[in-house]
Amino acid sequence: MTELSADTSPAATTPPRTTAQQVPDKVSLDGLEQRWDSAWTEQGTYAFDRTQPREAVYSIDTPPPTVSGSLHVGHVFSYTHTDVVARFQRMRGREVFYPMGWDDNGLPTERRVQNYFGVRCDPSLPYDPDFTPPQVGGEGTSGRAAEQLPISRRNFVELCERLTVEDERQFEALWRYLGLSVDWAHHYQTISAEARAVAQQAFLRNLARGEAYQAEAPGLWDVTFQTAVAQAELEARDYPGAFHKVAFHRVDEDGSTGEPVYIGTTRPELLPAVVALIAHPDDERFQHLFGTTVRSPLFGVDVPVLAHPGAEPDKGAGIAMCCTFGDLTDVIWWRELQLPTRSVIGRDGRLLREVPAWLVDGAAVTAPALWSELAGKTTFSARTVVVDALRESGDLDGEPVATQRKANFFEKGDKPLEIVTSRQWYLRNGGRDTALRTELLARGEELDFHPDFMSVRYENWVGGLNGDWLISRQRFFGVPFPVWYPLDAEGQPVYDQPIVPSEDALPIDPASDVPAGYTADQRGVPGGFVGDPDVMDTWATSSLTPQIAGGWRTDPDLFARVFPMDLRPQGQDIIRTWLFSTVVRSHLEHGTLPWSDAAISGWILDPDRKKMSKSKGNVVTPMGLLEEHGSDAVRYWAASARLGTDAAFEVGQMKIGRRLAIKVLNASKFVLSFGSPEQRDRLLDASLVTEPLDQAILAGLADVVDKATAALEAYDHTRALELSETFFWTFCDDYLELVKDRAYAGGAADDVVSAETASARAALGVALDTLLRLFAPVLPFATEEVWSWWREGSVHRAPWPTSEPLRAAAGDADAAVVGAAGAALAALRKVKSEAKVSMRTEIAKVTLAVPPALAAGVGLALGDVRAAGRVTGELDVVAEDGEAVVARDAELLPAPPKER
Repeated sequence: MTELSADTSPAATTPPRTTAQQVPDKVSLDGLEQRWDSAWTEQGTYAFDRTQPREAVYSIDTPPPTVSGSLHVGHVFSYTHTDVVARFQRMRGREVFYPMGWDDNGLPTERRVQNYFGVRCDPSLPYDPDFTPPQVGGEGTSGRAAEQLPISRRNFVELCERLTVEDERQFEALWRYLGLSVDWAHHYQTISAEARAVAQQAFLRNLARGEAYQAEAPGLWDVTFQTAVAQAELEARDYPGAFHKVAFHRVDEDGSTGEPVYIGTTRPELLPAVVALIAHPDDERFQHLFGTTVRSPLFGVDVPVLAHPGAEPDKGAGIAMCCTFGDLTDVIWWRELQLPTRSVIGRDGRLLREVPAWLVDGAAVTAPALWSELAGKTTFSARTVVVDALRESGDLDGEPVATQRKANFFEKGDKPLEIVTSRQWYLRNGGRDTALRTELLARGEELDFHPDFMSVRYENWVGGLNGDWLISRQRFFGVPFPVWYPLDAEGQPVYDQPIVPSEDALPIDPASDVPAGYTADQRGVPGGFVGDPDVMDTWATSSLTPQIAGGWRTDPDLFARVFPMDLRPQGQDIIRTWLFSTVVRSHLEHGTLPWSDAAISGWILDPDRKKMSKSKGNVVTPMGLLEEHGSDAVRYWAASARLGTDAAFEVGQMKIGRRLAIKVLNASKFVLSFGSPEQRDRLLDASLVTEPLDQAILAGLADVVDKATAALEAYDHTRALELSETFFWTFCDDYLELVKDRAYAGGAADDVVSAETASARAALGVALDTLLRLFAPVLPFATEEVWSWWREGSVHRAPWPTSEPLRAAAGDADAAVVGAAGAALAALRKVKSEAKVSMRTEIAKVTLAVPPALAAGVGLALGDVRAAGRVTGELDVVAEDGEAVVARDAELLPAPPKER
């Protein structure tokens, strides 16, 4: 990340002038979220100042959450991490560009709309301007397509837009309650007119440079959602199946068949699609078969026996049938061995209804008849027909053996993917281009990952790509490809002569807009035109979030001030999709990384140590947590987990956070109770700090400031919180107790107190001022509340603390003095605790045995130890070997009578 030099000028190190305000009689966390969100909005606390030059700006490529239901606690977890960074950088003097986006296009939104309104899209239907959905809310429905009302694409898109607006309103309310310091004037939707224009413009430039291309090729296809699926969207899952040992037969020179060649397959229904048998070139068992021909059972199609190093000798029979297409290995063999295409499965997941040509000519005479039993069947039903036929023909050796096979699924799908040949759009991503792959790997090395071990996931993904990025989808609610095709005299599209619009005409919808030089009545007629029917993969739009949020297309001045951005925060599971695809788009369009740093959050685990996700049904919605424990408490839990580390959902940690936030309020009220409100300026006058114990507390705080600052600069918010919290409890439990009598001074006004009292009060004030700023990124509501009691402006616009003024006030003091004095006070209190008397009981006489290492510190703070311990008589301090301070020979005075 870009570092700014520390500003140690008086303007940077001297806090703004204080103003006298009322400290409440009773402090509470309740209601702070609503009150301060309103105040921050009214005052523009987080408004981005776009007049600042790029070097003074810190810009964040905020993840746009998918607007398809509700946020869950995992969102709160990761977005809090980002907000801590934003708040820290703002206090460091950077103008923070922190927009919010909504990812509202694509399949998740479509599915939600279908279930919510009880509809499904049928592009063949006309638009109904008066359409009213049959339901609102989706209560009591199964979500089956048969129960959903078919409507036009335009009506369907309007419902998508309607529902996302409602969801976005709820999302924003939750983010505000959480305290995200987003500038809500900068927000976007991935389906808005501007986002569509950006995505289409980037695509047109990719097309012009030859980076985007269209091809008829085998691709992964989800039969449920009727759409192509990219490599990055795959999930390998176990799927029940069975191994079938099937006999092919060698074809002799005279055309007769000879000895059987057995293969093992879990997909016998693909026998009509077989194009070769494949074995490893070094497998001795099949050397005599290479270069020969075998005939497929049942269908009688002759296919070659070939060698390929991708065959696995120790798997099944050691020889496999290559079909077009059963799995991705088939695609590799088909491509590298230049095999014919014999596809038998359509987009609907059923076997083709027409008899394939190769089963009519040159196949067994019974093949067309068998096909008539298979045509239109699902793969499951077709498998039963084929296996029964193999039993009858004698080509099935034994019975099928049950097994669990790995199958590819669309990450949102329920059925295994098929591989279907279709025309799709692709974007070059290094999967088939060694030079581009090398460039993108170099971009990964250039990017600073936090934690750095996450870079390996990027490298592994890029290194393992086996094809270009499939960016087209056969869906409805998405960014359409800005392309038309001329129709020839027969009305067929001429795909290699696409018609594209000018950039100033964007965004366009080829389904309703007409290309230049044509009229609307020429749509779909010979000699006319037709629009591309597909929409872009949602990642093809989301990969342009820096350009969309930064105004690349319409606001070049803003774009120059925020791009390349500083930070991409995101989850570890989408490094291969969102992070990589954004790098690809920026590299191709701008020749640079889209950001300098990537902060990768871990996952939230449920009590069973399983990842929380909507698909698993184990998520927790956050609003109830925020209302019960308070936003500061939930933020504390989130900030207690480091980047890249999975964290357990821990209500107990939230309770600790609430306790901390309440303590900040109470300790602050205590500090601000000394002296009069009109003279609180003296609380920030570090020159008044003269006592050794007071100087020691500031010396320790200076160390905390340096270490916490370094941790936050390194994106280690957890370490910064640990340091600040540990010091704060020492400050409360030891220092406050040690100096409260000296600071109170009988309630004397500031202008008449002794130098010792003035020192205590100033040290308390300076420490409180510093601690509030240290805690502000994590506990924004409690710290802002306290700040308002005695300071002007917002703590979140106050400068981040630096150690220089603290060290100047501390001089050469040793921070260990506070710990030594605290240990001595604890020993005195232990005496009273063991005697079961009040801590207010006075001690007439006592001896403190102090380890030599602590003796000097106890001596420097002895007056405060005496006062805090209520030692009214003789107090002897002796150096004595040991690990702790021990109070001996104590004489306790009778407790004073209780006041009536």
